[in-house]
Amino acid sequence: MKRTNQLQPLSREHHLGLVLSRRAKVCANDVEDIAKHWTALTDYINQNMTNHFKVEDDLILAKLEGYRASHPQVAQVIDKIAEQHHKLYQLIGLPSLSAAQVQELANALYDHIRFEERELFPLAQHVLSEQELDAIYDASSKNVKREKENR
Repeated sequence: MKRTNQLQPLSREHHLGLVLSRRAKVCANDVEDIAKHWTALTDYINQNMTNHFKVEDDLILAKLEGYRASHPQVAQVIDKIAEQHHKLYQLIGLPSLSAAQVQELANALYDHIRFEERELFPLAQHVLSEQELDAIYDASSKNVKREKENR
């Protein structure tokens, strides 16, 4: 399914996360490599994605919540996203680091982004109204919008 223009900025933000997580999946058991990948992943999640998560939580998941009873797939997707977010934040809070933990965070982030791209966004496109999709676009970070984007 082609991504609607209103969700394309969020998809663009996912690109960096996919690149970082793919690189971190092969993290060597070396202190410098562990620190480099851990910092890249946690900075991406904690700094680059703050607005992204707010848009998803407030404008996608909150709106989809109203369809939980009438669309069984909505409930499954919302529950899975909540589970994935919980796991990501649990992993970020680990007190000690190893290559295995970096790889676990990388895999969790990669799987989460892929799930959103394959399940959440197509569902949002199908269920949400044009006004709701426009609100998502308007709230998305300016640095990932294209100047001549036609929505």
